[in-house]
Amino acid sequence: MKIKNLMLNTKIIMQRLIGLYESLILDRPWLTLGLLFILTASIGYFSKDFRLDASGDTLVLENDSALRYYRSISARYGSEDYLIITYTPKKGLFSKTILADLAKLSQQLKTIKRVHSVTTILDVPLINSPPVTLSELSKNIRTLQSPDTIPGMARKELITSPFYSNLIISPDGRTTALQIKLHRDETWHHLFNRRNSLRVLRMENTLAPEQKKELARVTKEFDEYSDGLLEQERKDIQKIRHIMDSHRDRAQMFLGGVPMIVADSMDFVRSDLKLFGLAVLVLLISFLYIAFRKLHWVYLPILTCGAAGLSMLGILGLLGWRVTVVSSNFISLLLIITMSLTVHLIVRYRELHADQPDSDQRILVGQTIRSKFLPSFYTAITTMVAFGSLIFSDIRPVIDFGWMMVIGISVAFFFTFTLFPASLVLIKAGQPGKLHDITGTVTRYIANLIEHRKLCVLFGALILATVSVIGISKLTVENSFINYFKSSTEIHQGMKLIDQKLGGTTPLEVIIDAPASFFQEMEEEKKAHMEEEIYGYPEQAQSGIAGSSFWFNSYMLEDVDKIHNYLDSLPETGKVLSISTAMRMLQSLKGGKNLDDFFLSVLFRRLPDEVKQSLFTPYMSEDGNQLRFSVRVIDSDPKLKRAELIQKIRNHLIVNMGFQPEQVHLTGMLVLYNDMLQSLFSSQIKTLGVVFLAILAMFIVLFRSFKMAVL
Repeated sequence: MKIKNLMLNTKIIMQRLIGLYESLILDRPWLTLGLLFILTASIGYFSKDFRLDASGDTLVLENDSALRYYRSISARYGSEDYLIITYTPKKGLFSKTILADLAKLSQQLKTIKRVHSVTTILDVPLINSPPVTLSELSKNIRTLQSPDTIPGMARKELITSPFYSNLIISPDGRTTALQIKLHRDETWHHLFNRRNSLRVLRMENTLAPEQKKELARVTKEFDEYSDGLLEQERKDIQKIRHIMDSHRDRAQMFLGGVPMIVADSMDFVRSDLKLFGLAVLVLLISFLYIAFRKLHWVYLPILTCGAAGLSMLGILGLLGWRVTVVSSNFISLLLIITMSLTVHLIVRYRELHADQPDSDQRILVGQTIRSKFLPSFYTAITTMVAFGSLIFSDIRPVIDFGWMMVIGISVAFFFTFTLFPASLVLIKAGQPGKLHDITGTVTRYIANLIEHRKLCVLFGALILATVSVIGISKLTVENSFINYFKSSTEIHQGMKLIDQKLGGTTPLEVIIDAPASFFQEMEEEKKAHMEEEIYGYPEQAQSGIAGSSFWFNSYMLEDVDKIHNYLDSLPETGKVLSISTAMRMLQSLKGGKNLDDFFLSVLFRRLPDEVKQSLFTPYMSEDGNQLRFSVRVIDSDPKLKRAELIQKIRNHLIVNMGFQPEQVHLTGMLVLYNDMLQSLFSSQIKTLGVVFLAILAMFIVLFRSFKMAVL
């Protein structure tokens, strides 16, 4: 009895709502259209604030602890923005003509205001062309352009150097790279660091009310400043490409680097928004005209789609949500969903008009809305649930895309049942069009097949399910970053060339700390005022950093060399840099003999700052108690398994080399990108589960039968 009363009350409420809807929308169409115009114009005004985002934040997890560690390592060892130009001359790389062209190219690049320095094979330090002593090196740094440099020896040193080969010159000596370092923008880094520190506090639920306000303010300032900086970088990249164009008659060149990838990705996203939006619009217009053969069945749906699209752009601008590579096709999806809803109404209206050719337009539109509101509502809700499940992801662009589509579908539903019927009711019904029941033919065929071929249908479904299960079991989350871009793009071509000839593209950093016991011993000896006996070296006072450092001594450098050789031996890795690289270069200063602790300390003290900044600072902490191995991975390798590579390296260092787990850390973009891919895989499982449960619940409400809902 209670259920019947509830259903009766629900029916009465629905009838009243429908009556209110018809009196507002259908009986006052001009007022409705006027209000919708004001609403659309007001919201659409904020579309001027619509922004794109192709920064590195779109490729990493929002709350990833590995991201925080990576940023701390970057802060310690330095992280500079730079661009790379690969240069493959048509003549010999070391010919006078080409070296002169390289020098001219370098000088032209330095004229750009934001360029801090340009590093080429012309100005890197040489120590074996001819060989120099430590005292000579401390007084004068020889380069390829130095008058006393022997060109043949310089060529051999650059190609065979453990530091330069596969870094700024290919092993075959045919391709070189120019590194363009950009000036560090202190304002950007200050805002970036402050925003991230406040985000960490928010994640830890320790953000004070005043800090919440500060986070909102800093985030806004950072976004606005980043927009200006990105625009400036885009202009700088255009200038660099213009300079490169004047040298392409002598060499094949590609531009690479994070700033260029960001700038080009922004252009790609803009292009995709325009291209896909326009393509979908043309297809929709063509489909509508071919299907319905009347002009008003073309412009009414397009008008509805346009209002929904403009309003959604305004909402995104108002909320400050940025479109990324992940969500760049949301406009196309929104247009398609809006169109599907309006087509349902058009088809139903034409059916009613064919059955009631003499009915008033107001009656036909009212009957159309009554018969299609609930089916369309359930369609919209289930689609919203599907996209809404994306909010369970840990990837911010994916979360934002989910919310964008939830709001977008709501906007599409709103305009479909306001703008479309209010416009349609103003048009004369005219003569009913000829119906072509294609869907009816298809559904009758399927129904007949199910009725007379039950076993075949069930067997086919079983085969399909089996194939699906097998396919799901073979799914992987590996995807090379290079494959995001067409082979015709400069990003793809440049990355592939760097992978093949200049040591790989994707950075991986292996960080190894000194053991905790070492620091405990140092602390105890400090308390006992026994500095000269730190870590068991009585001559520490005379041995300098070799006595106070855990790693920078003749004994531990053997282990460093083993780690370096292991990383270099992996088929997935390209160029590996560490203090082992520096030791191999500088060993010639002692005639190729092993370096003892005394010589190491003297060497470290007497090396010019320029050499020290290049060979030591990026790969060892100031106190010598932390190592950093800079590894570049071949991203274009089809056999690359990132998660397996990370685990393999970690296991080797812990199991085979005996380091404690807390000593070993792997970081860098390879790790962050892998974390994102793994999270994406787990998110898909979670979102599928949420979607099926939500749809099951809605089907139970709709059909009032658990059995029917499950089927």
